[in-house]
Amino acid sequence: MKHYSKLKETKISSQTLYKGILNVKLDEVKLVNNKKATRIYLQHRGASGILPVEDGYVYLVEQFRYPIGASTLEIPAGKREPGQTFAACARAELKQETGLSAKSFKEILVFHPCNAFSDEVQHLYVATGLSRGKTDLDDDEFINVKKIPLKKAYQMIKKGQITDAKTILSLQWYKLNHAVAQRKKK
Repeated sequence: MKHYSKLKETKISSQTLYKGILNVKLDEVKLVNNKKATRIYLQHRGASGILPVEDGYVYLVEQFRYPIGASTLEIPAGKREPGQTFAACARAELKQETGLSAKSFKEILVFHPCNAFSDEVQHLYVATGLSRGKTDLDDDEFINVKKIPLKKAYQMIKKGQITDAKTILSLQWYKLNHAVAQRKKK
């Protein structure tokens, strides 16, 4: 099996095919073997997601996702505004989509959801010490907030009823780390 000591592609040229909330880019690159190739990808300003947990429950949002033609259950999340930190984005999305505020925020994961065709990075947080308020949805957002027992949410992942990657990652991280914390207390 061949081993490459330096895995890197070098940009030769770049072209923006579409500019908007997401940019569509077409780049020409030089490969490891000095041949040329093209790369088409989405440029994304990043997003944050937040797992709000309280007394053995999680708050998820149900919304219709047009690209897959179905409603999904997800953690509250959204794109960063220009100049906004990932933490500020998470706090804003939690309040906007669920009406919840949190005393405690903890960053748990940073990941690339689609690194084969997007430069998007997502920062995921856990929120505790929740207090309720009013939602402030965008004009094109229609969301149902669901309070679900954590045990049921884990079963829903197993049954394929929760398929959103950021939600699965957050819930599985919480399950693993909560179990470790419980063992340490004993």
